[in-house]
Amino acid sequence: MNGGEDRIRADYGESRLRLQTIVRLRWFAVLGQFTAISVVYFGFGYALPVDSCLSLLALSAWLNVFLRLRYPSRYRLSPRFATALLAYDILQLASLLYLTGGITNPFVFLIVAPVTVSAATLPPRNTILLGFIAFAAAGVLIDHHLPLPWQQQAGFTLPTVYRVGLFASVCAGLMFQALYAWRLSKESRQMSAALAASELVLAREQHLHALDGLAAAAAHELGTPLATIVLVTKELERELPGDSPHREDIELLRSQAQRCREILQKLTRSPGEQDPLHASVSVTELLEEAAAPYRLGAKSVRLTAEPAEDAVGPGMRQPIGERQPGVIYGIGNLIENAADFARSTVEVAAEWNTREVVVTVSDDGPGFPPDVMERLGEPYVTTRPAERIPAAKAKPSGLGLGFFIAQTLLERSGATVTLSNRTKGGAEVRITWGRSAFEEREPPAWPPAPSGPSAPIRRLEVGA
Repeated sequence: MNGGEDRIRADYGESRLRLQTIVRLRWFAVLGQFTAISVVYFGFGYALPVDSCLSLLALSAWLNVFLRLRYPSRYRLSPRFATALLAYDILQLASLLYLTGGITNPFVFLIVAPVTVSAATLPPRNTILLGFIAFAAAGVLIDHHLPLPWQQQAGFTLPTVYRVGLFASVCAGLMFQALYAWRLSKESRQMSAALAASELVLAREQHLHALDGLAAAAAHELGTPLATIVLVTKELERELPGDSPHREDIELLRSQAQRCREILQKLTRSPGEQDPLHASVSVTELLEEAAAPYRLGAKSVRLTAEPAEDAVGPGMRQPIGERQPGVIYGIGNLIENAADFARSTVEVAAEWNTREVVVTVSDDGPGFPPDVMERLGEPYVTTRPAERIPAAKAKPSGLGLGFFIAQTLLERSGATVTLSNRTKGGAEVRITWGRSAFEEREPPAWPPAPSGPSAPIRRLEVGA
């Protein structure tokens, strides 16, 4: 598992920019720049240093040709190489802007484009570096540039304050687009990694199903020789005299062969043919099974299960539902998280009435941080402290997928998961099912629960 986490974390420090992408973007830039220069120079007839401008365009075109000849199209650029290419694009555009009016050129906002590409594909430190380069280039263009191509008889000048305002707007747009692209890219990577983790779980499940198929094939192949052994032992037992010392060995051999046949029959049972004793589970048994791995820990785990105060009549009967491994895993994961943060005690309580079944997992720890509570349940949002570091001083570690998977499994079963902090301190997770959604079927008809103050209430309480 640690290897998978390392691979996911390492992806955040690598470049996701392919050579083919950056080459295509530069071709679009060259085509757009050539079109703008042609319209201004030939269409409007404005004077501008066209030779220098076309030389800069030719430099970008030859760089693209060199990259396509030097590297394969699907080559993934290293962060340093990609940063150098995007820095070139910023400086090339800044040079064109210097020749065509500087900060007063309407196309000055295109200097944001390379930084936005970096924010979506490169580590943050590379994007910050490119952002500083873009800021510096735009700042130089405020006062250092050739005149804006305009009509010969009427020059075009803007006040310094207005040019500084253009610079500020470029900087603001650059930061907004870069942060927006970075956030979208980060969420995309997180969801992709979460999907990869889910696919890994599904692959393991498929592997288990494949093993089930092998077991069924082995059972089929072994059935005939075991039947032959049973038949031969019966014949030998019938022919041996009653006082033969080998009779007990023959009986043992036949009984063991018969046992092997019974085991193979269990292996070939279809998944739908569950043992009726374990196919259904009550709320009490559900909590006991989910909490079992954490009973022997340093923190006390207390379980309680009882009808709600407003439960009457059939609502007092304990719900019995289908045994779902996903629900058991989800509740167990919440108990594990509570045990990690609890000071001494984890309380797991279940209540039910006619309408709903509610399970709460609470602890006496520090509770959920307010800035995390609203986002907890999303992939890669975690408050788990690093190992061997006091929780009060530790920074969050882990990928935050545990609670995400647990919540997904519980909600898939029809539950609603809500988080809160207790008034007396500690965190609380509340899992609520509609009673009809929790129960697999109508439970057997039990005698109606007696009413009145003397009515017995079944209560489970276990302390570790």
